[in-house]
Amino acid sequence: MRAQDVMSSPAVTLHPELSVREAAKILSANGFTAAPVVDGNGRLLGMVTETDLVGDRILPDGRSRIWREAEPLVDPPASKPAATVDEVMTKPAVSVTPDTDVRDVARTMLAAQVRSVPVVDAMGVIGVLTRHDLLKLVARDDMSIAAAVRSHLAAYRGRDHWTVSVHDGAVTIVDDLDDATDRHVARVIAEAVAGVGSVEVSARRHESSR
Repeated sequence: MRAQDVMSSPAVTLHPELSVREAAKILSANGFTAAPVVDGNGRLLGMVTETDLVGDRILPDGRSRIWREAEPLVDPPASKPAATVDEVMTKPAVSVTPDTDVRDVARTMLAAQVRSVPVVDAMGVIGVLTRHDLLKLVARDDMSIAAAVRSHLAAYRGRDHWTVSVHDGAVTIVDDLDDATDRHVARVIAEAVAGVGSVEVSARRHESSR
């Protein structure tokens, strides 16, 4: 399975000159934790996250000085907080291509400690892939996975060629006509189905001899 099979598209992108407040409104309205920042040609410049936008923009409640008189007073920062996305965005952004294997995407996100990555081709940002997208793959139920695998296999060789079962995302395929080439193709097809954790393919004669 590749990034383009799982990503959300089209991507909601921001421009560097956008105000921090407007960027915060867009992320909040869409339920996003981050968004790609692009230039006028759609080229990726960076990513802006909730953390980037919050920064030091929230002032302490002045009433706390009354409630905690024994504590030393802390004055607000002297400098004004950043005004535009360009000033707060994280750059360079961690990105992947549409053909990147989803397993590699997951490893990249964990290694970089990011919650989402933009998917970029030669034309620019075409989508975004988040941890939530990956979580949905893990959570997909066995019946849906089995139905998808059977549908894809039927399109390749017909419905009477295979017996498919799924348990906790592990797919078992039995080749009823005992064709080695078909078994190889069946594995490739099943591994590309969303939610599949592992694939085992065997011939009917092997199943019968057990």
